[in-house]
Amino acid sequence: MRNHAAILAAAERLFAETDDGPGVSTEDIAAAAGVGKGTIFRAFGDRAGLLRAVYDARVETLRATSHDSGSPASPRDQVHALLQGVVQAKIAHRQLVLALEDATGQRKAETLFESPPYQWVHGTLQELLGPLLEERMPPAWVAHVLLSALRADLLEHLLTNDAMTKQEILDSIRLLVDQILGPAT
Repeated sequence: MRNHAAILAAAERLFAETDDGPGVSTEDIAAAAGVGKGTIFRAFGDRAGLLRAVYDARVETLRATSHDSGSPASPRDQVHALLQGVVQAKIAHRQLVLALEDATGQRKAETLFESPPYQWVHGTLQELLGPLLEERMPPAWVAHVLLSALRADLLEHLLTNDAMTKQEILDSIRLLVDQILGPAT
């Protein structure tokens, strides 16, 4: 258990300190945690499993925040709040999320769509969108479309290559949701 916590702390620290999330290796994490590479594989299965464990802690914070702060007044406000929270978490931890999305793409056992954090956010969005879409579009599809606009690699590109600010991204996501849902009633 002590090694497990040391590995998670080392991984989180390395991702916070780097500008190249996918470049942080299992060997780097093992050295920073003071364990052998085999310990990581025994504890987490593979690099993607380790990254998932670190990211799951971030998602738990998002879940707790969405439940503890009380639900916004309307389902539309809840959609906005959830997507804004996802964007902020991905930007705050973007090197970790970039590495995770890269590792998940290389991993055959689980796709991004099958990952528990994605399924939680997608399921929550789908549930909130159902009554708002009034059968105009399938809520599951709209939830996937909205989440595709929040991929870490896209956010990274927008922040670095297109020089958008975090606030501009947040405002654009809000506008996108409002365009999809139509006028508020």
